[in-house]
Amino acid sequence: QVQLVESGGGLVQAGGSLRLSCAVSSRRTFSNYAMGWFRQAPGKEREFVTTIPWSGGATLYRDSVKGRFTISRGIAKNTVYLQMNSLKPEDTAVYYCAARGQGFSSDTIYSNEYLYWGQGTQVTVSS
Repeated sequence: QVQLVESGGGLVQAGGSLRLSCAVSSRRTFSNYAMGWFRQAPGKEREFVTTIPWSGGATLYRDSVKGRFTISRGIAKNTVYLQMNSLKPEDTAVYYCAARGQGFSSDTIYSNEYLYWGQGTQVTVSS
């Protein structure tokens, strides 16, 4: 059983920053997992934001967040973070943390590759 719990969302003005956290609890060995962040705005499909192997290292980002968002792992705390800087109104969405048991690859940009999902946390960026 894998549980993912996101936190850190909120309301911020354009240009501001937020850090999202995804707390991971599991009896499984996570060394071969990949972690991802996705988001879904009202009336739109869920979209990929970024992904990282549980062991760290390589990362992938959607083009619109490159240079502004950073995904990282807090090893000691079993937590994945999403640091979001220079936020824009178009970043407004519910942000979801997800875990994929098949490891990290180019497929980790696809939401249907992930089995485990958190409940989501709302991020609202005002103009």
